[in-house]
Amino acid sequence: MAKIYIYGGSGHGLVCADVASSVGYDEIVFLDDKSDMKFSPNLPKADIFIAVGDNKTRSVLTKRVLDAGFSLVSLVHKSAVISQSVALARGVLVMPNAVINAKAVIKMGAIINSSAVIEHECVVGEFAHISPNASIAGAVKVGDFTHVGIGSSVIQGVNIGENCIIGAGSVVVKDIADNQKAYGVPARVV
Repeated sequence: MAKIYIYGGSGHGLVCADVASSVGYDEIVFLDDKSDMKFSPNLPKADIFIAVGDNKTRSVLTKRVLDAGFSLVSLVHKSAVISQSVALARGVLVMPNAVINAKAVIKMGAIINSSAVIEHECVVGEFAHISPNASIAGAVKVGDFTHVGIGSSVIQGVNIGENCIIGAGSVVVKDIADNQKAYGVPARVV
């Protein structure tokens, strides 16, 4: 019997549990700091996954579980298509029908959501979130803690800084500096 703790009891936690089940975990225990079943360093050790959508909170909880000696795992849905040359860090979520192509690097705690496309040689930063149906062309860099909104597109070779928000349905055609919000077609910093 394979056991995993899913740390986060919201809707995001439910979809993470579905992915965990799809890859063979048959005992799923939800932990949530707002419920009776809270995380504790004294819990019996098992695999754990941080199922919190907020990028900063996911980072804090990741540090908490690693400091407590738990085995932080990545969850990759069986329907995802991932090149053998991809570098996938711990704590990454890859949702159904996502595609990650050659030599991409997905850093710790990142979310590659349903049907997202990450093309060749992209780098997705720590605790970044690439939303459903977003498409990132070749050699794009997405900074740590950045959120690329649902249905957005990023042309090849663009750099998006850290702590950015790219609005839903946007088309990013030029670099975006750190700590910016941008949206539209083409995306403009606001």
